Amino acid sequence: MSKKYYVNRSYTAKEMAKANISRKNKKGGGFFAALKFLFILFSACVLAGVVSLELYLSSLPPINNLEEFKPNIVTKIYSADGEIIKTFTAYTYEKIELKDIPDNLKKALIATEDKNFYRHHGYDLTGLARSVIQNILAGHVVQGASTLTQQLARVLFLNNERTFDRKLKELFIAARIEKTISKDQILEMYMNNVYLGAGAYGVEGAAQIYFDKHLKNCNLAELALIAGLPQAPSVYNPFNNMDLAIQRRNQVLTRMYKMRYITKDEYEKAREEKVHLAKKPQFYTTNKAPYFCDYVLGELEKLGFDETEISQGGYKVVTTLDYKAQKAADAAISKNLKNWGLRGDKNQAAVFAYSPINGKILVYSGGKDYVKSQYDRVTQAVRPPGSSFKPIVYAAAMEKGISPNDMIEDRPITIGQWSPRNYGNKYRGKIPVYTALMVSSNVCAARLIKDVGIRSVIQTARILGIETPLEYDYTIALGSNGVKLFEFTRAYGAFANGGYVVQPYSVERVETSRGKVVYKAQKTKITRQLSLNTAAEMTAMMKTVITHGTGRAANIGKPAAGKTGTTDDNKDAYFMGYTPDVAAGVWVGNDDNTVMNKSIQGGTVPALIWKDVMKVTTEPFGKTEFNYPQIELMPFAAGSNVKIIGEEEKKQEEQKIEQEAQEKLPMPLPESVKQVVQPKTLPAPVPEAESKQLQEKQTSAPVPIPMAVPETLH
Repeated sequence: MSKKYYVNRSYTAKEMAKANISRKNKKGGGFFAALKFLFILFSACVLAGVVSLELYLSSLPPINNLEEFKPNIVTKIYSADGEIIKTFTAYTYEKIELKDIPDNLKKALIATEDKNFYRHHGYDLTGLARSVIQNILAGHVVQGASTLTQQLARVLFLNNERTFDRKLKELFIAARIEKTISKDQILEMYMNNVYLGAGAYGVEGAAQIYFDKHLKNCNLAELALIAGLPQAPSVYNPFNNMDLAIQRRNQVLTRMYKMRYITKDEYEKAREEKVHLAKKPQFYTTNKAPYFCDYVLGELEKLGFDETEISQGGYKVVTTLDYKAQKAADAAISKNLKNWGLRGDKNQAAVFAYSPINGKILVYSGGKDYVKSQYDRVTQAVRPPGSSFKPIVYAAAMEKGISPNDMIEDRPITIGQWSPRNYGNKYRGKIPVYTALMVSSNVCAARLIKDVGIRSVIQTARILGIETPLEYDYTIALGSNGVKLFEFTRAYGAFANGGYVVQPYSVERVETSRGKVVYKAQKTKITRQLSLNTAAEMTAMMKTVITHGTGRAANIGKPAAGKTGTTDDNKDAYFMGYTPDVAAGVWVGNDDNTVMNKSIQGGTVPALIWKDVMKVTTEPFGKTEFNYPQIELMPFAAGSNVKIIGEEEKKQEEQKIEQEAQEKLPMPLPESVKQVVQPKTLPAPVPEAESKQLQEKQTSAPVPIPMAVPETLH
């Protein structure tokens, strides 16, 4: 009995162990079972959602009068005073029927954009699910799944925002389009309205713009290039980047070959085909301020608008431009260049004006003829400013405590190997600092940069917004280093507004065709860089340039300050100036950097253009005076507390001259030598008669040579 008891007891223990293991397995199985249940539930929800979405989409009504729909594809750019200065429309827009569209283009578009076009109902739920997963993982929209119908929905009714909200709208509209018109009609409407870059809307327009031929005359390679454009028209535009255009074309050809739309021979031949582009067309119907509008387009791109959105979005873009002043600027350039004999294509001028208060760009002329040259001399050209750079040097000096009433030596100076000279070799001696700027003395500017240091001048230029590289060289004081007119004018604006650097901008707001504001300019970037006192002193000094100095031709009859600039080789001439409300810069020169007529200086053509422009630009502001502390400019009398710049240098030079003169005098003789060679007594006075006889005798007889001093006496 005892043995049986232990056997039963042992058996019971094994059973208990098995039971425990079984319980653990059941617990683990419960976890996986829960996961399985959740997966099934999620799949069921997704399936239910897909079915529900399918049912909802299939229940959507058709779109009335869709076949007659004409999208608003014209984006207009306006000046601040309401003038339409640019419109975006097709260079050529001809509706083409599907039967006239080459089969290879239809196949290329379907292979590239929507291979299941003829099998879906306007949307591809499988592709949509795949893109949704990718977008969720990325945290933002990175992949689309747009069918050709969805793309048509976007072209006709929506915009190019990459958002989930727009994607849903696109899906719903696509479903309604499919209920309204046939597949062939959808394809035809898409091909007639899609934007394909370079101002082309529709495939027929693209054929004429890119290849100067009708669509029916394009070969397979050309059709494949057109079919590759919808994804990114500006990127694959062959006018912009031929290499990328060819790469994209070859991708299209590869897809056509894989889908057996073309044979291997056709595929290989088309890949080797060279692209023969037409001459780049002028595809803008209105372009009244072309250089400015190019700047606006660049700013819009920085704000997040791409070329497709801008050109086919039907936007109203309101800018800061004063069109009345812009017309005055264009007329002033043309008139003054002609009057001074600058009639050639290489003879150019540029004008840039903006508000130093709020940053609004008011005038922007990058050259005299946009049709002949699209080169923008406001933001692209880097040309030396000559003496108009001197205010940067003087501002650095004012920041260091130098006063306009301090005195400075206006006389030749040599710094190392550099010996600057004044115009006409005219020097005035000791003059006030403000007078030195007024008469544009070169040697005084050189003395100032020597006094304050090159580094201080470069730092001042940098904080005022001059971004072009500046040589660490004393010659920059006379404007030897190139600058851009845009940033140079921005720097002068700080003298007008109390020392603040204000960033110019061009786009005020952007509205959709339905009036919804999708962008509104915020307050522009403003930073304090100069003291109020320095801005006031610089303005007081530069006022005298216009009233009594080298810039008298720029006098507009109201408070204004400015500075002329002419390079010593007569290749560039500037006038930079400002009122309390407008800062403006003018450059005149030759595109090939050749020498102009020596009569062309900063105080002539540039000053005259500046005057014509500023009379109109400042008209809305009246005769506003600068809101600055009183700066009294003293006459030539120097007080006891006045610093004399160059005085120490003058004393050192005088001491050096005196020392050199002393070194040239004969060495004084020792006393012992004097006793040997000097007579002990002076001769008695000679009577007048004897003196006459002695003179006659000395004239006729040779003069004896003085005896050399014996070496032993040294």
